[in-house]
Amino acid sequence: MRLTTKCRYGTRAMVEMGLAYGKGSMQLSQIAENQDISPKYLVHLLASLKAAGLVKTVRGARGGYLLDKPPSDIKLIEIFRVLEGSTSPVECVDDPKTCPRSELCVTRGVWARIRDAMNEVLESTTLQDLIVERKQKEEARKEMYYI
Repeated sequence: MRLTTKCRYGTRAMVEMGLAYGKGSMQLSQIAENQDISPKYLVHLLASLKAAGLVKTVRGARGGYLLDKPPSDIKLIEIFRVLEGSTSPVECVDDPKTCPRSELCVTRGVWARIRDAMNEVLESTTLQDLIVERKQKEEARKEMYYI
């Protein structure tokens, strides 16, 4: 199972806004440039995140996008569900009625365990966790010496 660019880019944009949390809004072009995301694509992702209450907009000359709540209050599962939907790798895990073999299917249990493991990781990871990791990586990069 591969994540779509919607989830990957949307999460990166959320991290970018999280890095600026408390400092004001960010312009779409700034987020797009910093994360190497097409502005046209990014505006659609941010619209979905805004509709879900994760992002808000500010109008005016200094307007832009910002997180609607602290990064520590945003779990990755929220971003994932907005941009990807269910974490189930197959439809029958969420709705056994979609397959007449669900009751006896031995692989359905495997797919359910994959979903559960994914949910556990996404539920236990906040946007703040990613921001801290990003800052640590930036610091480690600064400490590297080049000859």
